[in-house]
Amino acid sequence: MISRRRTSSVSIGAVRLGASDPVVVQSMTKVPTTDVARCVRQVQRLVRAGCGLVRIAVPRRADTIAFGQIVQKVRVPLIADVHFSADRAVEAIEAGAAKVRLNPGNIKKQEDIFRIIDAAKMHRVAARIGVNEASIRDLKKAPVPPEQRTALMLDEMRSYVRLFESRGFDQIVLSAKSTDALRTIEVNRAIAETFDYPIHLGLTHAGLPGDASIPSAVALGTLLAEGIGDTIRVSAAGDPVVETEIAKGILIALGLRERTGPELIVCPTCGRTEINVVKLAKRVEKALRSITKPCRVAVMGCIVNGPGEAEDADVAVCAAREKAALYLHGRKIAVVPEAQIVPRLLEAIGQL
Repeated sequence: MISRRRTSSVSIGAVRLGASDPVVVQSMTKVPTTDVARCVRQVQRLVRAGCGLVRIAVPRRADTIAFGQIVQKVRVPLIADVHFSADRAVEAIEAGAAKVRLNPGNIKKQEDIFRIIDAAKMHRVAARIGVNEASIRDLKKAPVPPEQRTALMLDEMRSYVRLFESRGFDQIVLSAKSTDALRTIEVNRAIAETFDYPIHLGLTHAGLPGDASIPSAVALGTLLAEGIGDTIRVSAAGDPVVETEIAKGILIALGLRERTGPELIVCPTCGRTEINVVKLAKRVEKALRSITKPCRVAVMGCIVNGPGEAEDADVAVCAAREKAALYLHGRKIAVVPEAQIVPRLLEAIGQL
């Protein structure tokens, strides 16, 4: 079991963030905010996929007006993503945002920050102080060496947090993002040692889904395994539902989220296999799409790892030439011909 880092508790609408609450998956809409109907549909898809929070960009006045309409049409707490403009932040708060995301790299005037804080306090809205490495580096006229960037992000975070605390505001979530996995790990460790506020984890510009999953799993998985992180987003180009699926997979792998359907374990195959394991596994995967029961299913191709996986899995197939042994909770229950493997496997799952 992972021991979560102790934090304060922050309310974002009906969702609570902190060490005593589950790690929350969030994502961001990727259609124009002013297209209210499309935005609402995407929010609803994200909720069905497992998002507990959804962020929406509000760069213009028209977007904060649309944001207010979207808030009325969905049940999930919405986060207003604000850059450069204190006006947009206040408008979003008044429109019903459950949280505003502020970037210390581009909202710098103290009077603007205080105006946002006062509005957030009045409406009981949380704030995420989101330090972005690229935005912070842009503030410096000279290039910032990589080894100095963590300290720079932490300094910007400290100065912003002081302003919020000086105003008596503690409904704060912190985040520091980079495109670099190791630097993301480093800066979030430093934040966890310095503050006790909940932390949002993510990488910026992680890439296409296939490219985003590995660095995200490395950075977010490392931090979560150390107990750091209370909400996460996997940033990937394209459909945001894919982001949610990758994020959920990371949490499930760490035991921080319960699986809601089958888990398929497949033999990597080698020269010992006497059956097309990949073809069989794809048939099993397709058949499992109709199963909602949480269970672990193993498809193995030889006697080396097969028996061990059969003991660990709820249901297992250990395949040989034109036949397979079927296991239920580690006990062999049948030897079936190849054509009957998938139907008999589904029957066995029905007995769980």
